[in-house]
Amino acid sequence: MPDDSVKEKKNNKPIDILLVEDNEADVKITLRAFEKASLKHKVHVARDGQEALDFIRNQGNFQDKDKYPKPDLILLDIKMPKVDGFGVLKELKSDLSYSHIPIIMLTSSKDEEDILRSYKGGAASFIPKPVKYEEFLEVVEIINSYWNIISKLPNADNWKKES
Repeated sequence: MPDDSVKEKKNNKPIDILLVEDNEADVKITLRAFEKASLKHKVHVARDGQEALDFIRNQGNFQDKDKYPKPDLILLDIKMPKVDGFGVLKELKSDLSYSHIPIIMLTSSKDEEDILRSYKGGAASFIPKPVKYEEFLEVVEIINSYWNIISKLPNADNWKKES
């Protein structure tokens, strides 16, 4: 976990995170870990790959851009109904309007083929879900440290489509 000197340098700018997860227990654990870590990020949840694509594109039930903002970061499970994580990854990384959004594959898979396929598809990271809650809390704090303190995320409003 980051030491106090790193915590003091926090950007503390809340970011919009889209958690794409069909397992309700994993959704609850993730939300609880973000809450326990006292992170002020807004975590939105999509329960399957199609719902995630609709949320990101502001389609269907997600047309209100204020209520459903374009995420700054996506936590994406692989095995889901309708459209799996690889399908979501492929769709987003092939569309210049969304290709800048970092996608972290957060999954129970530890399969080497899934790891390779994720990175080849454009994932920013591949993180196996820890089994114990305490370990999961550490993962959430590390994700926050890296994506909100160390790394600079692009402002989605400034992202330009290439001609």
